[in-house]
Amino acid sequence: MLEGYFPVLVFILIGVAFGVAPVITGLLVAPHRPDSEKLSPYECGFEAFEDARMKFDVRYYLIAIIFILFDLEVAFLLPWATIFKEIVETDSVKWFGFIEMLVFIAILVVGYIYAWAKGALDWE
Repeated sequence: MLEGYFPVLVFILIGVAFGVAPVITGLLVAPHRPDSEKLSPYECGFEAFEDARMKFDVRYYLIAIIFILFDLEVAFLLPWATIFKEIVETDSVKWFGFIEMLVFIAILVVGYIYAWAKGALDWE
């Protein structure tokens, strides 16, 4: 019964090897010459001047959420773009596929305009 799980075990071992091998290779091969500059805390080029547990402005999170939303739009547009030639060549779905994508893009544009009007994209 356990013979069926052997390929899964091999797959897991190969996956772990691919993850661990570069780290171990880096530790063995890379030069290790620490100095004060390398060991100093780095925060966007400035010295750390506040507590690491400080609260971020809400606008930071709004920008991050908007980025994720517009990043996902590309994930939905890409499959449609890959079959666009087939959509155009098929008479039965030609207009349906085109109008469907126009509606999708219109919803995204309305969301973008709403976010812009609410000031979510303004960074002061």
